[in-house]
Amino acid sequence: QVHLVESGGGSVQSGGSLRVSCRASGYDSSSICMGWFRQAPGKEREYVASIDSVAKQKYTDSVRGRFAISRDNANNTLYLQMSDLKPEDTGIYYCAADMEKPIYCQRSWSQWTDWGQGTQVTVSS
Repeated sequence: QVHLVESGGGSVQSGGSLRVSCRASGYDSSSICMGWFRQAPGKEREYVASIDSVAKQKYTDSVRGRFAISRDNANNTLYLQMSDLKPEDTGIYYCAADMEKPIYCQRSWSQWTDWGQGTQVTVSS
């Protein structure tokens, strides 16, 4: 089991930038799929981005070109750099790990094995 703790959320105006971080412990997160999901009030949790053990990155269409997922393997930390933020990016951002998959990260949240507690991101217009 991997323990995940997010940080770095906050409030920003439309067009602004934020970076959220996820510190992993208890397992080498560089050897598995790591990802970010988000959930807006009244909506289902949705896939945002993922990175696998060979550093292949994937994004949902609505954030491609604005968000960048990365990892610091030495510090077992995952990042999501968010730029040109829009009000529709508002939500709780969750870090996730899939201990069963080193590659071919899934987009369905139900397939992932471990979750952080989430961090709030609010974008105002």
